Amino acid sequence: MIFTTKWWALVLRGIAAIVFGLFAFFVPGITVGALIILFAAYALIDGVFSIAAAINRTDRSGHWGAMLLRGILGILASVAALTLPGMTALVLLYLIAAWAIVTGIVEISAAIQLRKIITGEWMLVIAGILSILFGVALMAYPGAGILAVVWLIGTYAVVFGAVMVGLGISLRARRRHGEVEAGRRAA
Repeated sequence: MIFTTKWWALVLRGIAAIVFGLFAFFVPGITVGALIILFAAYALIDGVFSIAAAINRTDRSGHWGAMLLRGILGILASVAALTLPGMTALVLLYLIAAWAIVTGIVEISAAIQLRKIITGEWMLVIAGILSILFGVALMAYPGAGILAVVWLIGTYAVVFGAVMVGLGISLRARRRHGEVEAGRRAA
């Protein structure tokens, strides 16, 4: 029943990503400063939830280190974005790209480690692949213009968020199924 008791944290991460993405869509003319603040807020929230998941883990297999590292990197990315507000759009893009690639690698690693314990781990793999592709696309086309990047970031955030919400809901259903089975065995 690993992570099934913390399904809501994945749903909250997904909702935060979707809100971030929708904001990027509906306010495409935001300034780089506002984008920095939005990214910093999202990376901070994501980092805090990742650290909380690592600390409050229900699994004792020792695979919590990657989640802790992911959380620390998210918080560091947030702090860097907030303390260096004068950074250029290009530097911000590379910061976001590196963060997305690391996030993707950690998500795929977690899915591989959890594949024998949970079902629906393929959604975590998809989230990781999306993160890596997003980071690579940002690095490959940094001069595409900040408006295009805002739309790309919005698309990534909405899709990634939807996948995380789907995984959370899947884990919630698995938990409920486990509770029903436990009730049947007890009766």
